[in-house]
Parts: sequence; structure tokens; C-alpha cells
Amino acid sequence: MENTEALIGQADNQNIPQHVAIIMDGNGRWAQLQGKGRVAGHKAGVESVRQVVATARKSDVKALTLFAFSSENWQRPAKEVSVLMDLFMYVLTKEVKRLHKHNIRFQVVGDLSRFSDKLQKNIAKSEQLTAENTGLVLSIAANYGGRWDIVQAAKKLASDVKQGTMSLDDVNEDTLNEQTCLANLPTLDLLIRTGGDYRISNFLLWQAAYAELYFTDTLWPDFNETQFLKAISCFDHRERRFGKTGEQARNEKT
Repeated sequence: MENTEALIGQADNQNIPQHVAIIMDGNGRWAQLQGKGRVAGHKAGVESVRQVVATARKSDVKALTLFAFSSENWQRPAKEVSVLMDLFMYVLTKEVKRLHKHNIRFQVVGDLSRFSDKLQKNIAKSEQLTAENTGLVLSIAANYGGRWDIVQAAKKLASDVKQGTMSLDDVNEDTLNEQTCLANLPTLDLLIRTGGDYRISNFLLWQAAYAELYFTDTLWPDFNETQFLKAISCFDHRERRFGKTGEQARNEKT
């Protein structure tokens, strides 16, 4: 294993992504490889969340968004969904205090209406506790889907146009972006997916338009500080052109 301290030292001099998002995939397969039930993988994945949050904070990442529960995940076995909800409650009641101690602002994005009243109240309480923190912003995407995000943003603009508070000519990429989840955060720079699949599974479709994509075969419970720093190092070596030529992009850096 590479020396973690060395990787952290390298990261200090790198072009650090301001906003990183992660599809935390592979919990179930990890558990099966261990001869355990799928829910054991989700519990083991909590430690990976802790390590990634701590490393992002130390590396001066400004925003970290984790895909915890998609709008399609309700189709999973009832027992697994129940465990995920219990883990969510655990994070809200235990881990948020630790986040607050480290000046991390916590928020949950997605359609929260399907969650229990108790869970919704705990989410609001956790967000309120950390609302004034000025460090890393940790966003948990729960009952979230990229298509849903775009549709709900479009509905808000359509309502404004209908009510006459804005004109149709005012509807553009900027005004739609303002209505999407995470509009208050830096533009998404790096999207990581663990677990070996090469797709983004309806996650941050709007926000990922020019994000760098990083795929790894590592299953989420095995994704640790070193793995996260490798992803940041890979990002640093990417040439981001945003539609321009490579020469133009390089000249802008000089």
C-alpha cells in the first residue's frame, strides 16, 4: 500500500477539486464476498464514509456529495431498505455531532417527502445544528434522482413564468441551475464511482456535465483514505478543456 502521508503531502500541491461527488457502490457484493448478508456491507461502508469525509476536509475539498439512497432504491428488499433507514438515523443522531465539531456543514438533498416524519425532523435538526459552519459542506443525496432534480427545477421556473414573476426569456441554463439541488455549492469537479460499474446511475445528471469521471473496481467498504487521494491525484493529471482546444486550456493556466 502506498504511504498515506506521502499521498496527503502530494495533495497539498495539487489542483484540488472543489466539489467531489461519490456513488458509493459495492456494499452488497463486499458482504457476499465475506460470506455475510448484504446489510453487513452497508454497515461496513459507514467507516469508509468517515475516512472520506476526514480526508476531504484535510485536503481542502470544499464540498463532498455522497449518493446514499436513490429514488430507485425503494425497489430493493424491504429488510435492506429498513437497514439503510436505520443507518441514516444513526448518522443523524451520532455522526452529525462529530461533523459539527469539525466545522462541517451537513445537508440532505432529494425528495424527502417519502421519509418518515421522525426522519425528516432529524434531518432538519441536523441541518440546523451545522448551518453556521464554514468548513466542508457534506451533502447526502437521499431519495434523489438526477432526472427528478431537473424536473423539479423546471417546474419551479414554469410556476414563476405562470405567475408572472419571470418571463419565458429569463429561462436559461443559469436560472434553471439556480433551482437544482446543490446550486449553492461549487460546480462539480470530480465524480467517483466505486464497485466496478461504468455508469452514473441517474446521479447529478445536470451537475456532472463537465465533471471528471473516475471509476474504480474497489468496493465501497474497501474505499479508504488512500483510495480517495488516488482519485484526487488522477483528477490533477486530467486536462480540463471545457470545449476548448488543449492548447487554449494550457495557455489559460499560464
